[in-house]
Amino acid sequence: MGKGEGERHRNYDPEFKQEVLRLVAEGKPIYKVAEDLGIRPNLISAWRKREKKEMGAVAFAQSGGKVLTPEEENKALREELAVTRRERDILKKALAIFSKEPQSR
Repeated sequence: MGKGEGERHRNYDPEFKQEVLRLVAEGKPIYKVAEDLGIRPNLISAWRKREKKEMGAVAFAQSGGKVLTPEEENKALREELAVTRRERDILKKALAIFSKEPQSR
């Protein structure tokens, strides 16, 4: 199936892209959204990839795929940092415990 003449360089406005990405984020399969709207599934995948890159992978994953405000993204990143710091502290304590010389009896 080839592209028609008018389909080569179609531009979609940001609102349309956001709506498409919202539908996908709500759990609707990409192929179904693409079919319903008459666009290629790989185009939607490219939009999602670009959105993830712009938002940051951690914030994107924590948001469930929705677009975050800068404040929401900062909050998500702070929470991730707090978890990472706790994990680091636990690993430091475990390393100290397991690095001790065994006591001879």
